[in-house]
Amino acid sequence: MSRTARLFQLMQVLRSPPQPKTAESMAQDLGVSARTVHRDIEALRGLGAVIDGEAGYGFTLIEDATLPPLGFTNDELEALVLGLREVELIGDPELAKAAGQALRKLKGRLPPRQSHRLAHAVLSATRFDRPAPPGIEVSQLRQATWDELVVALSYTDAKGAITTRRVSPLTILYMDRASMLIAWCHLRQDFRAFRLDRMQLLTVTDESFRPNRVPLLRKALDGIRAESAKLAADRKER
Repeated sequence: MSRTARLFQLMQVLRSPPQPKTAESMAQDLGVSARTVHRDIEALRGLGAVIDGEAGYGFTLIEDATLPPLGFTNDELEALVLGLREVELIGDPELAKAAGQALRKLKGRLPPRQSHRLAHAVLSATRFDRPAPPGIEVSQLRQATWDELVVALSYTDAKGAITTRRVSPLTILYMDRASMLIAWCHLRQDFRAFRLDRMQLLTVTDESFRPNRVPLLRKALDGIRAESAKLAADRKER
């Protein structure tokens, strides 16, 4: 393995959990000596990488603007381009704009050869049926989900009935024809899926449900998977 390749792999190891990383554990991952790891860490620091820690304690890579140019494999680069272009197509307006900005920033941080490859990627994405536009400002909903705050909203169901809901937002799913919020519904006392295009009058409350979002989301997804498995089994029996 060349030294350049080893330095790149060391950066990848430093980024992965758990942290901090001891020189001995990284040496085992890379197939080199702990002494070599210490030398390579000093080399990375000299190139601008901010690495906290010391021998006997462990090392943590602190991501910041002074890091050396990013590097990706060709397949990783194509995956990033395809994913961000898909977000441009299916994301809400703020998220679609952010995806385009991320592509431009990525292009500016890559080495020239990979920047050219990003600009002329062989993969692309298109959608003939895009999700219906949301009836709310989705950026507010995303922030409330991160902050684990209950939201109030007006919702119109498939039959046209309008109800007012208070929900604990857990995650947003971008599906083929609709974008959905998975949430704990305080009215129904159960998990529910709400289409973003059927929401109106979103209000973020000051009622916190922290730190329950992750366990609630795990339970909701388990229920979705179980229901999907049941439907698949029923189809096989027919």
